[in-house]
Amino acid sequence: MAATESDFSATGVRIERWPRSLTRAGQVRIKDGRLALMTSYGRVIDSAPVRAVTAGRPWFAGEDSTVATVNGRRYRLTMGQRGGRPDAKGLAGRFLEAVRGASGAAEDAAAGDGAAG
Repeated sequence: MAATESDFSATGVRIERWPRSLTRAGQVRIKDGRLALMTSYGRVIDSAPVRAVTAGRPWFAGEDSTVATVNGRRYRLTMGQRGGRPDAKGLAGRFLEAVRGASGAAEDAAAGDGAAG
């Protein structure tokens, strides 16, 4: 059940890896415990288990942007670039919740394995 709660999908995402833009209409997906950053054509830019991904909203990012570290590489993800989606802020927040929720569930499971009852 936790896996379905953490699933996330967004299209029309600008994906940047400083100093250049990789795609202006990419896709971000979290499914079955993996995060994938993809081009608009579905080619995978980077992918990792979501428990190994860190994400946040640094001071320089707008409310529609987040920064994710995937396999040691930092990406800036700007949601809702195509069509000026009014829910871009909500998408960014849901992305952060999905990453943090999946990471927290993995930590809880690991803590539960070693806990004395």
